[in-house]
Amino acid sequence: MSVLHGPEDGKPRFCRFHVLTFLPESANCPPQKAVMKVTKAVITAAGDNHSSLPLQNVVDREGRPGTALRRTLDEVVNAGIEEVAVIVRPGQSQPYVDAAEAHASRLVFFEQDSPRGYGDAILRAGSFVEGQPFLHLVSDHLYVSRSDKSCAAQLCEVAEQHECAVSAIQATRENEIVFFGTVGGTPVPRHDGLYEVSTVIEKPTPTVAEQELVVAGQRAGHYLCLFGMHVLTPGILELLQESLDAAEAGATIDLSSSLAKLAQSEQYLAFEVDGQRFNTSYRYGLLLAQLAITLGGVDRDLLLTELVRQLAQDS
Repeated sequence: MSVLHGPEDGKPRFCRFHVLTFLPESANCPPQKAVMKVTKAVITAAGDNHSSLPLQNVVDREGRPGTALRRTLDEVVNAGIEEVAVIVRPGQSQPYVDAAEAHASRLVFFEQDSPRGYGDAILRAGSFVEGQPFLHLVSDHLYVSRSDKSCAAQLCEVAEQHECAVSAIQATRENEIVFFGTVGGTPVPRHDGLYEVSTVIEKPTPTVAEQELVVAGQRAGHYLCLFGMHVLTPGILELLQESLDAAEAGATIDLSSSLAKLAQSEQYLAFEVDGQRFNTSYRYGLLLAQLAITLGGVDRDLLLTELVRQLAQDS
């Protein structure tokens, strides 16, 4: 303690001080928690009916032609992805290299020989993931954002903010849920479009959905179905491997069953992205995707004019 004399009356003033000792940072500070950053993506493209779909041509919003795979790679690069693993059928990598165009240097290929389903395809990229979170997309979907951020960028942003696995979802009418994995859960307070996942059921019937998958706040007859896009943590690979090991010889495994288990073992969210998914394996799927892309692009007026002209001729 030191003694100071006041300037006015000469009476002492007391000033308490402490001697500070500076220690190395490692000695008195807990280690910083690693911030989740998604820089890798895995695209599955080895399905019997899906391998050729990414090679089809699609015109982007600027009127530039390119392949569906190029559009998907534009999507993930916009989200900050640096490396992309593509799971293909044996001998199929070269067409994908050609279709990737400017993004070809980002690609790494894994062949799914002796395939055992969708979940098995994701497992093939285990050595590529190397214990990191990763963005996963299916190759037979095209994604059209309604905002200035791609659907993948929206999803990665939420996953990095909450530092956990997040699946993109889309509200879907009950007559269509038999085509999708469907999520059950509860809304996260003060976060519009974000849900805490309690279960995931692959292609449920409307009866099962009504019993187990109703989510508060949804319109009557609508359920939250998977969007074909996820940010997944390494834990999903362990669960997929457990499912594969437990399956009968030659049986296939899906992703939804392991996602349901993930919801019981760690934080797992679902996020309703501001956009649409289009399954190009469905009848008119590619056409509907192209219409949605063009209606949000530079050729909107041209397309509308042509549609009106065709309708007038057919009437």
